Amino acid sequence: MNVGMRVLRGTLLVALIAVAVPVAAVVTVPLVSSSAAAQTLSSISVEGNRRVELETIRSYFKPDASGRLDQASIDDALKALIETGLFQDVKINRVGGRIVVSVVENPVINRVAFEGNKKVKDDQLTAEIQSKPRGTFSRPMVQSDVQRIVEIYRHSGRYDVRVTPEIVERPNNRVDLIFTVNEGGKTGIKSIEFIGNQAFSSYRLKDVIKTHESNLLSFLGGGDVYDPDRVEADRDLLRRYYLKHGFADVQIVAALTEYDPGRHGFLVTFKIEEGQQYRVGSVTFESSIPSLDGNSLRSFSRVNVGALYNAEALEKSVEEMQVESSRRGFAFAVVRPRGDRNFDAHTVSIVFAIDEGPRTYIERINVRGNTRTRDYVIRREFDISEGDAYNRSLVDRAERRLKNLDFFKTVKITTEPGSSSDRVILDVDVEDKSTGDFSVSGGYSTTQGALAEVSVSERNLLGRGLFAKASVQYGQYARGYSLSFVEPYLLDYRVALGLDFYQREQLANSYISYNVKTLGFSPRLGFGLREDLTLQLRYSIYQQEIGLPDALRNCNNIIGSPNYNPSPAFIAAGNPASPFNSSTLGCYSDGEASLPIRQELNGQTLTSMVGYTLTYNTLDNNKNPNEGLLIDFRQDFAGVGGDVKYLKTALDAKYYQPLVSDIVGLVHLQGGVLNSVGAYAGQNGIRMLDNFQMGPNLVRGFAPNGIGPRDINYLSTMDALGGTQYWGASVELQMPFWFLPKEVGLKGAVYADAGSLWGYKGPTSNLATGEVNLPGCVPGTSSSSGTCAGLQYDDTNVIRSSVGVGLIWQSPFGPLRFDYAVPITKGKYDRVQEFRFGGGTTF
Repeated sequence: MNVGMRVLRGTLLVALIAVAVPVAAVVTVPLVSSSAAAQTLSSISVEGNRRVELETIRSYFKPDASGRLDQASIDDALKALIETGLFQDVKINRVGGRIVVSVVENPVINRVAFEGNKKVKDDQLTAEIQSKPRGTFSRPMVQSDVQRIVEIYRHSGRYDVRVTPEIVERPNNRVDLIFTVNEGGKTGIKSIEFIGNQAFSSYRLKDVIKTHESNLLSFLGGGDVYDPDRVEADRDLLRRYYLKHGFADVQIVAALTEYDPGRHGFLVTFKIEEGQQYRVGSVTFESSIPSLDGNSLRSFSRVNVGALYNAEALEKSVEEMQVESSRRGFAFAVVRPRGDRNFDAHTVSIVFAIDEGPRTYIERINVRGNTRTRDYVIRREFDISEGDAYNRSLVDRAERRLKNLDFFKTVKITTEPGSSSDRVILDVDVEDKSTGDFSVSGGYSTTQGALAEVSVSERNLLGRGLFAKASVQYGQYARGYSLSFVEPYLLDYRVALGLDFYQREQLANSYISYNVKTLGFSPRLGFGLREDLTLQLRYSIYQQEIGLPDALRNCNNIIGSPNYNPSPAFIAAGNPASPFNSSTLGCYSDGEASLPIRQELNGQTLTSMVGYTLTYNTLDNNKNPNEGLLIDFRQDFAGVGGDVKYLKTALDAKYYQPLVSDIVGLVHLQGGVLNSVGAYAGQNGIRMLDNFQMGPNLVRGFAPNGIGPRDINYLSTMDALGGTQYWGASVELQMPFWFLPKEVGLKGAVYADAGSLWGYKGPTSNLATGEVNLPGCVPGTSSSSGTCAGLQYDDTNVIRSSVGVGLIWQSPFGPLRFDYAVPITKGKYDRVQEFRFGGGTTF
């Protein structure tokens, strides 16, 4: 029995040895004996390396303190060599008393090429991939590059893209890497739906988000392209929109996206839980800082009792309170708003709690990612710097300012711990984007006719944050050029300096009978008093010259001498000493220009004036507003040198308010006064060119320059003389076409306008010829005071009014508007234009 057991044990041992031997033969790194463990770096030999030097490979082996290599260090070296990506294969074996490292090097990339890509340029793809010419070829890296290219196309809306890498072997262990791209079709948004929205219609909410449905004009924009990042950002836009309108409990539960193979596009659905709408029940202030009275910050609150709860106004209130507290010396004061809901009364009691925050300082501000924009352009948007107290509101304000610059694709400010517990480091990560524009614009309006413009502009000139623009305009009735330059931070202060140089020529047309050439220069300064209040100071100096077309200066009264040129009034009066009179020369019937124009034909007039504009703007969208207030108050004083003197004041106010069923109401009020200061060229009064000229800009349904005082002597021209006072009021309802897709951008409008222009105080007599204007005079007769042939004009102060309909199109070609208005009341000599169109584009 014992013998049998020995035989069995021996048989099992032989079997185990037989199995173990072949298994050990396939192990890449065999177990190292105690003698191998004692080997050093000098005992390592390398085989198969061509480009990578021996010492470089040896450097991956880390001996212990005694200079010897153990099994763990050899295993780590193997992993490190493989992770370098320099080798296709790495083997480490022990041969005799040495360690032999056998490597197969990866090829070198000779060139990288792209085929089949039309929508994305080679330069953009080259910048995104990691495989580069003269770099090491790595299959994992190539697969990663394929995925990068796919993501680029998916962000441009092409989800059917296919990318195939091709490797072409070349001599000397080199390869050409070719990415063949099958771009596929554009994958757009076929529908956008909202679930759970009761307070706002889907039509209104589509205005809030950036994602749009595909339509016939989608090729001109990119909002219909499915982008998961944009959809996620839309969730936040919807949430903020509801919070702004009183829905404090709103939740955008989900943004569901589904690809529909049948429609070849995505279906996007936003699920919303609105909750109740709240109003502000009370606003109180609590301060735990003894020397800071919370009620003293009440004037900085934008939250009013009885108004709808507005999270945006609440955020701005907190920001302004913290800034004011810091200005008063409480650098670490923190304002925390608290809202106590009353679910039965649907009110929120707002409490602003002012506490002493942690004493944290800014150790350093790191600016990263800016390849073109200078560091100081970014840093100057901060109201804090290194060493100052850390204030989150000021950091948020700086981030918002950087985004508003429109210099960067992305802006993100994060914090990290500093060198001690009371220090914090700000990391500002930005990504530059193209800021230059070359545009060719074209348009047509019933006033200016056809007009084309070519312009070149740069918003971030030389990376210094400067703005420069040069443009040339050429059209049927308007021509010219302009140069503009803006320095947004004059002498490192938040004051914008603008310089404009321009030359314009307005040609005679069916609305004016004369040509006007203007050459001017205007510097200006802009101040942001608050986010909704701005002030602009300006100085303007320009030279004007009036000319007449040949048809209005062809009265052939030259007799005997080229210098013989009697006035039309002299001819019309019938000079007994001359055999020529109005019947023989016919100057009036031939359409001579009116007196105020003829008085300006003798040369050029220089205007030098200073002025300012105060603008209050709370519009939710400057291009397509739905709510808010915009008020412009302007004053200009001419008389700082120059040839004319006057004070011109104008007010323009627009108020937008959403009503029901996506209908937006607009109330527009206007008014202006022009006062004469001194005399001009020997005449008491104001130049015709300095007067207010009104038409459809005041009351729609009237022609340009169609309202107000008018010369009635020269019936063929009937020049508009303008006035020194005007007022206007308009009520308009804008409504969408619910039966059309939102993305078409069409809205309808119905409106009623009223207004008037009066108070002509320009030249009424010509001292050079003895013409005077007397009450009751009939042109061509004589009076005791001289020839009664002065200016005869109509200045009836009647209310002009009209009603009309309009079509508003926020088209990819630019904003377009069509109006048809019918005048209800008008002056005797007013000019009517029932249809009006205007618009243009940039491409």
